Amino acid sequence: MAGPTTARRGEQHRAPAGPLDDSGEADERHGSRFRRLRLPRPGAGRAGRPRRTLIAGTVLIALLGGFGTWALYGSDWLRAEHVQVHGTDVLTEREVRAAAEVPLGAPLASVDTDGIHARLADRLRRIKSVDVARSWPDTVSLTVTERQPVLLVQKGGKFIEVDDRGVRFATVGTAPRDVPRLEMDAADSPSLRRFGIPALNRAAVKVATALPDTVSKDVRVIRVRSYDSITLELTGGRRVEWGSEERGTEKAKVLGALLKAARDARHFDVSVPSAPAASGS
Repeated sequence: MAGPTTARRGEQHRAPAGPLDDSGEADERHGSRFRRLRLPRPGAGRAGRPRRTLIAGTVLIALLGGFGTWALYGSDWLRAEHVQVHGTDVLTEREVRAAAEVPLGAPLASVDTDGIHARLADRLRRIKSVDVARSWPDTVSLTVTERQPVLLVQKGGKFIEVDDRGVRFATVGTAPRDVPRLEMDAADSPSLRRFGIPALNRAAVKVATALPDTVSKDVRVIRVRSYDSITLELTGGRRVEWGSEERGTEKAKVLGALLKAARDARHFDVSVPSAPAASGS
């Protein structure tokens, strides 16, 4: 007999929908026809931001770098238009500018400061040192230190200036004030054959640089007869036996004390600084 059981046999059996997997999709193993769901992953919207920021930053740096290069080398803004000279005494600013040959109108960043330094050292021997610097936006600055003479070598009617390093750097027609002359009287001395003129000249320079200003202003001649026989001729007919150039600082100190203590003396001997002497003749 037909009954409810028979009627239910014709109905299609529907399996329950499967559970969602981790990706939000229905499990199709059970024949689910539900639409697949995709849930957003945590931070998925922000994942590309650091990369976009990096790209933008790189582009900006490249643009700024290009602009900076153009400003330094291609524009008319930062070019060498002026040359400032500082520290000259005997030299004139015009002489220094001419010897430096700064390329006016060139980009300041491309000015060869080493080349300027080399030209000044080669062309102006009076320059002992020079600092070459770029002063932005448009100036090259030259700060000069001139050599100072500590000795004079007379040649004819002119005078050769010698600095504290023994460099003969200039010839002048008038002797600078308070700079002693070097007189070399070593023609018959064995020291000339043993040491040579250059060594005797250096010895005289060391004596001159050892003297304090209070003494050197009164020295008129430094006379070299041999390596061990150097004498000073001072104003007022005074004479100093110096000996060799060794222990120069000590000798200079002793001589300064003798000149103050024996004002009437005309002859001083500091060749042995531990046993100095002064006499009236």
